[in-house]
Amino acid sequence: MYNTYDRQRFREAHRRVLARAAPLAMAFDFNLVTFGFPFPEDKKTPAEIADFVADSTTIGEGGKYFRELAETGRFQWFDLPKKGLPPQFGTPVATTSRPLKEEITPAEVGKRVRSGESFILLFGLGPHGMSKKEKGLGKYHLDLTGKEISMETCTAIGSVCGVVWNEIERN
Repeated sequence: MYNTYDRQRFREAHRRVLARAAPLAMAFDFNLVTFGFPFPEDKKTPAEIADFVADSTTIGEGGKYFRELAETGRFQWFDLPKKGLPPQFGTPVATTSRPLKEEITPAEVGKRVRSGESFILLFGLGPHGMSKKEKGLGKYHLDLTGKEISMETCTAIGSVCGVVWNEIERN
């Protein structure tokens, strides 16, 4: 999740997207990583952040899945990247309805994951998704629909996770 919303104050939109993304990450064996989320400064560990979010939501079994991700090392957070994304997450793919770079399909992602390659799927959180500059972080761009149809953030996350997971599971 790439924060393109409020970078100064943790808001309900931040809380909701994390509470909604965590069950998807658990269900489809993905990890959850945030960039530029303004978590409270007194929250220093993944467990503390998960508890902070979980204690105020009923989404995702009251934050159960977010806590599980944190406990199993599958949740991490970073400041906004200054010189690209951390390489340990794999090839960056910006999910967008307006591709500006070489496109990649869910089928290609699935095929390459089955061959051992890792990807980081970037989702912009905010009313306009990711800007041209932020989309530039992706080596590839993924337009799930192939029709340039924009989706609300959580709808896009669920759709992309489900479709990509299905492609990964194909033999």
